[in-house]
Amino acid sequence: MKRIVGTAAPWLLSCSLLAVLSPSAAAQVPVGAAPAAGASPASGVVPAEQAAPSNEPKPGAEAKAADAAPTTWAGGIKINLQFEGGAIINPVNPDNGLNFGQLFTDRANQFVMNQALFTVQRPIDPKSSDYDFGFKFQALYGTDARYTQFMGELNRTFATKYQLAFIEANVAAHLPWLTEGGIDVKAGQFATPLGFETIDPSTNPFYSHSYIFNFGLPLVSMGALAVTHVSPMLDLYLGVDSGVNTTVGRGDNNTAAAGTAGFGLTFLDGKLTVLALSHFGPENPSRTVPNADGFYRYLNDILVTYKASDVLSFTTELNLIRDDFGLGHGAANGFGVAQYVSYALNESVALNARAEIYRDDNGFFVAGFRGYHDFMNAQLGFPAPGLVAAPPTTYSEITLGLTWKPTLPAPISGLMIRPEVRYDYALTNTKPFNNGSDRGAFTFGSDFVLSF
Repeated sequence: MKRIVGTAAPWLLSCSLLAVLSPSAAAQVPVGAAPAAGASPASGVVPAEQAAPSNEPKPGAEAKAADAAPTTWAGGIKINLQFEGGAIINPVNPDNGLNFGQLFTDRANQFVMNQALFTVQRPIDPKSSDYDFGFKFQALYGTDARYTQFMGELNRTFATKYQLAFIEANVAAHLPWLTEGGIDVKAGQFATPLGFETIDPSTNPFYSHSYIFNFGLPLVSMGALAVTHVSPMLDLYLGVDSGVNTTVGRGDNNTAAAGTAGFGLTFLDGKLTVLALSHFGPENPSRTVPNADGFYRYLNDILVTYKASDVLSFTTELNLIRDDFGLGHGAANGFGVAQYVSYALNESVALNARAEIYRDDNGFFVAGFRGYHDFMNAQLGFPAPGLVAAPPTTYSEITLGLTWKPTLPAPISGLMIRPEVRYDYALTNTKPFNNGSDRGAFTFGSDFVLSF
């Protein structure tokens, strides 16, 4: 068995020393209270976009400290700079260098800067009784950009694993129309509203992502999305876009449009929420799939979050994805369930757990990508020589970790350190892990998220 490469060990040691030496009185964002329903286990509040496609973070978003209400429109503009870096250690040190089953943390035994995330936004108020207008621009530089770029934007600009992606570039409006709660709408480029985990690392309980996030959801879209606040209990979602991770023209891998539809429910004064959304439309590339516009892909996700107490919350995610074309000889299906539990020890530390089962019924959805452009090439229908596939497999994973938020002086607005241990195992008689040599894979690691 190959051993861990030595380059990651100094970084993990430095994180351990930081954990010992840094103060841990009150966190920049308290984690002592359990998140409300719909929030990330590490966040502590109900995110605004659970009920609306505002320019606030999507479901799972972490609340910021409330500022005084701005007296002018420009006074509501916010600017944020955030960095994430980390390492996932694989004791086997696979020959192909990949942690199979993980995309954003796929590089085994390497410290990487996942993100330098720059955001400027003017969020809208989804509860306003009047018109309100805003915008959001967000640019990401780092290894995560390999998987978050829009097709047709910067796809060949960078030749390394560090790339640039524009995640958000949209305008938004709150319109006091039709219902007492009105309608929130945004148009442009934006991250998907589906799912629990997010591209923004500060809103997630773990460094590594679930199979559902990696392989069962769209990541970004270009189009328009509206949410109608029918009542305090019910929100209706409806949107149109160019497809999963696509733009328009040469940035679309086919010529058909796609859409989003669903609903959100709120019960028990916000302690229990349900978000059920579907994205649907042709997603296969016309370069390799005849009549690609005629084969739909359906990405369906249901998120149920329950705040059991001030310190304990549960989130269940159900996912079903289907591609009508698949591998060319019949439809391909993937489906799974993930259960999250979060317990806040105090205002600085939260314990998190995730257990997941995900079935790739045809070996179509779950893959790894050795080359820095293989993921993009596969979406566009170009050759992807570094693509690593696996046979039909039922995957399982259990991840245990904690989120620690020490208090640091200005200009730092927040710091998160998230050590974790993870075990992946194939419930079927297949060996997808460690370059096809193992049925299971044990990894451990940590990241930091530093905000200004």
